Amino acid sequence: MKEHNILIIGGGPAGMETAYQLKQLGLKPIIIERNDRLGGHLAQWDRLFPTSETAVGLLERLKENTKDIEVKLDSRITNIEKINGTFHVSLSTNKNFEVDAVVVCTGFELFNAERKQEYGYGIYDRVITNAELEDYFKTHDDKRVDEPRRIGFVHCVGSRDVKVNNTYCSKVCCATALKQACEIKDEFPDADVYCFYMDLRMFGKGYEDLYLRAQKDFDIKCVRGRVCEVSENIEGKLVIKAEDTLLGTPMKMTLDLLVLMCGMEKAKGVEEIQKMLNLESNNDGFIENSGSFVGINRTKGKGVFVAGACTSPKTLPDTIAEARSTAMEVFNYLIHNC
Repeated sequence: MKEHNILIIGGGPAGMETAYQLKQLGLKPIIIERNDRLGGHLAQWDRLFPTSETAVGLLERLKENTKDIEVKLDSRITNIEKINGTFHVSLSTNKNFEVDAVVVCTGFELFNAERKQEYGYGIYDRVITNAELEDYFKTHDDKRVDEPRRIGFVHCVGSRDVKVNNTYCSKVCCATALKQACEIKDEFPDADVYCFYMDLRMFGKGYEDLYLRAQKDFDIKCVRGRVCEVSENIEGKLVIKAEDTLLGTPMKMTLDLLVLMCGMEKAKGVEEIQKMLNLESNNDGFIENSGSFVGINRTKGKGVFVAGACTSPKTLPDTIAEARSTAMEVFNYLIHNC
């Protein structure tokens, strides 16, 4: 099979794994990444659920696999035009090249917590996001996390929420909340930690064990109910109002720290890529693929494929597995069409 150039849009886990598998199949992938480094959100994380494996360990393995692959950082696609079966690509760096297929691996953005004003993010200093807490675990440099004695986690921020038009589950919030709750108990053993959830969705391998360990070994208190209001008292402590829906009773408590588990949304700027490639959006706002079962790696555009969280929220194992299957879809497409 002759060498074919394959465009990979996005240098996160999906993009890196897809590129590596394509390289193993004898193809020539080219990764285009808008940021100055590979890794996407994985590069910002400390440890991964459910095993607490370090994120940097997985990231370094993915990077090692792409060391011989052409990568263009700090680059954005300004135009893609398909002519006679070949995609002509232009970059913001004034580079131009041709490819035989395109794989969209643009990933996701975390929901902007400021859109949920009732939680006080951006108003009260001690209200932070899951990403900010994860950064604290990496650096231990955040004055807002200052020997907290009582900590709350709010699940489903920006997910399963009609008010922000995100009715889907982001899949990772429950597990991330319990992982972070255990970690913060490791940091502050005497603290009381509460998780406020709608429904605990612990569906993956080892997730239920994480849930049981959080309660048994770390005394994490899981409260079924939404936080409806956050304010600050004269002492500078957070005051939250919620309802325990299992007991049917209202709750009011003070906290030293509130962590918002922000869900996933389609990555910024993807609409421009969709217009260039004539890709539709699904009901949740992500990129539409060509089927729910055998068509998950394909789009309705011939020669255009997808992998990872650009089509819906996904866990890391699902993302990497999908990247591998997408590489095979591309390979089979080139065998029969090029």
